[in-house]
Amino acid sequence: MLGGVFNFHNSFEDRLDTYVDKPLPLQCIRLNFRGFQFAQAMLFAIDEINNSTDLLPGISLGYKIYDVCGSISRGVRVALALANGNDAVSSHSVAACTRPAQVQAIMGQSSSSPSKAIATVIGPFNIPLISHFATCACLSDKTKYPSFLRTIPSDYYQSRALAQLVKHFGWTWVGAIRTNDDYGNNGMATFTETAQQLGICLEYSVSFFRADPPDKIQKIVDIIKASTTKVIVTFLSPTELYVMIHDLSLHNLTGYQWVGTEAWISDSHTAAMDRHHILDGAIGLSIPRAHVSGMREFMLDVKLLNSSSDEIFTEFWKTLFSCKFKQSESFAGNQSECTGHEDLTGVQSSFTDMSLMPIFNNIYKGVYAVAHALHSILGCNKTCNNKEQLDSFLILRHIKNIWFKTKEGDEVYFNENGDPPAKYEIINWQPTENGIVDFVPVGLYDASLPADKQLNVHNKTIIWAQNSQQVPLSVCSEKCPPGTHKALQKGKPVCCYDCLRCAEGEISNITDSITCVRCHPEFWSNERRDACVKKEAEFLSYEEIMGALLTAASLLGTCLSAVVAFIFFRYRQTPIVRANNSELSFLLLFSLTLCFLCSLTFIGRPSEWSCMLRHTAFGITFVLCISCVLGKTIVVLMAFRATLPGSNVMQWFGPAQQKLSVLGFTLVQVVICILWLTISPPFPFKNFKTFNDKIILECALGSAVGFWAVLGYIGLLAMLCFILAFLARKLPDNFNEAKFITFSMLIFCAVWITFIPAYVSSPGKFSVAVEIFAILASSFGLLICIFIPKCYIILLKPEKNTKKNMMGKGPPKSF
Repeated sequence: MLGGVFNFHNSFEDRLDTYVDKPLPLQCIRLNFRGFQFAQAMLFAIDEINNSTDLLPGISLGYKIYDVCGSISRGVRVALALANGNDAVSSHSVAACTRPAQVQAIMGQSSSSPSKAIATVIGPFNIPLISHFATCACLSDKTKYPSFLRTIPSDYYQSRALAQLVKHFGWTWVGAIRTNDDYGNNGMATFTETAQQLGICLEYSVSFFRADPPDKIQKIVDIIKASTTKVIVTFLSPTELYVMIHDLSLHNLTGYQWVGTEAWISDSHTAAMDRHHILDGAIGLSIPRAHVSGMREFMLDVKLLNSSSDEIFTEFWKTLFSCKFKQSESFAGNQSECTGHEDLTGVQSSFTDMSLMPIFNNIYKGVYAVAHALHSILGCNKTCNNKEQLDSFLILRHIKNIWFKTKEGDEVYFNENGDPPAKYEIINWQPTENGIVDFVPVGLYDASLPADKQLNVHNKTIIWAQNSQQVPLSVCSEKCPPGTHKALQKGKPVCCYDCLRCAEGEISNITDSITCVRCHPEFWSNERRDACVKKEAEFLSYEEIMGALLTAASLLGTCLSAVVAFIFFRYRQTPIVRANNSELSFLLLFSLTLCFLCSLTFIGRPSEWSCMLRHTAFGITFVLCISCVLGKTIVVLMAFRATLPGSNVMQWFGPAQQKLSVLGFTLVQVVICILWLTISPPFPFKNFKTFNDKIILECALGSAVGFWAVLGYIGLLAMLCFILAFLARKLPDNFNEAKFITFSMLIFCAVWITFIPAYVSSPGKFSVAVEIFAILASSFGLLICIFIPKCYIILLKPEKNTKKNMMGKGPPKSF
């Protein structure tokens, strides 16, 4: 339908010029009731305006109506004729006007592609073209279509609203079908762009036109049949939709969830054509429902039509009642004769269907927009300035700037692109028991609201495909649960992925995580890999069995050392105690006590002071201990050399020299420890690397050179002591302490030689336990080998604890 709205003064006669029922190139094959209804909507608005005393008083609007029969070329020709004032295309005029008619605006067209063509050719004339149903976003380009306006929202908003609707229901894997024209291609392009931004993928996107060959339609059917998605988004005109559902019904392809646009989602004729219920449960966007008081009654009143145009009435009546008038040339087999007085009440046809009232309302708004612009230009109050020269550019400018409310309270205005505010109802197809589809509103979309409030859907009231109450699932891959992350499948869209379990130490605590996040070093992933849990701090403590046993061993050694010291002190005047420098013996027992006690510093949570104390105390006490043993060994050697004739060696290694040697050897270790603590001391350290699920609290060495220097010095003294004791092993038994020193040094060296690899290879707290064990083992070796034999004689063999027995000589024994 294409209508020209004219400005007439004074009285006027209605004129309806149409081309029907004649097989000429510019004539339609049959009457289109939808186009007929659109024309009636315009007539109703004009009739209201002409009878109004408030709007354009004393001014009457005239019109010409043309049916372009869906032809773009015809639409362009008619538009040019209207722009040029050429009346050649009209059939006749019933009455003349008081002055030459000048077109002020053109109402139409219904489709986007014809509207583009018409807007292109009339744009230079600045004649407003106001469409009620052309939604292509391309028409908002004012550089190409400067005079185009519309009373229906642009697909720029509808496409985005559809993408948000699809996202709202969790559908990330959908198919898309569109009409191969400006409406379908532009609308689907915007939808695809928005869908990608929202994380929605298209399994397929196909287009066709009603005139395409059957094999192309069949290929689309095969694509749908082979697809895995259950949701189909459409940008189809009703005609293309009829073709598609017909072919799908032949293959019994049902159960798909259809998502539609305003082109068909609230069209009862489309619902009536869906005899196989393929579209049941469909959901989509529609122009909000509207009511214009008096319009329905006006459109169903055919008396005016009957009185004004015999030709249009005859064609309309024949089509509505499928009858023929007597003057017709021939009758079809089952056609009755038309009387012209058939009862219109109860007739069910697209003519009596008012489901497109929102579109009729758009036409109504468009006519009123022109009237309000003229009202403003003519300076109407109680009367209008009839002498004002009307200019198409002036009218266009005023229409772009108008703002008014209809009698129903609807606001009418245009933005800078000539588009109205974007508001949509969300419609759900709900089949009833008698097979008729109810178009049930289940939500709203308002583009003027903030982004998070634009879409409002009532999920509980929706009936889905196959009469289901559950939202259909349409995803390429199931959601990845917490503890996993997405891994895209090669060669497939981003919606197709595998869910891989997070590695140890990594988590994902959200659904559909793209990556796993590594836990802080002090935390570790739980078994489900969806949360970080604090690592258990591990160190050798007094509470655990191993720590308790080592503590007990340390205290036992301390007690034994104290007992031996007590025995030696009790029998300090006996020959066996006095025979080998009792002062060194007591100093050795004191150092052994310190050695046993220093092992306790290795147990417990490491701290800054305990870390510095444990290694330095260990190093100094052991050097003190070995220095005493070394002094006793040297005393043994010197004592037997002193028995040789003319030897005065003992004067060079008397008690004072022995004490000084012990002090000198110990001072060297003290200096090493001081340098170590000054340059790079040991410090508490959290070891995250040895175990993934534990934190090892240990003492870092600080300077490895300092640590190994301390051990090396102890080892040097121990080897020297061992060598000297080994050389003195064959001296007379009764007086020879070197044999026991040799055994003790052999144990000492064996323990510390095996300590090195065991210490390096032991993880965590076990390395500390190895070090404590080495300290205790070597200390017990010295205590037992050197002092227990003497205690045995003192306590159990007192008869041997005599000076005579100590000085006795017997044959040496082999070692």
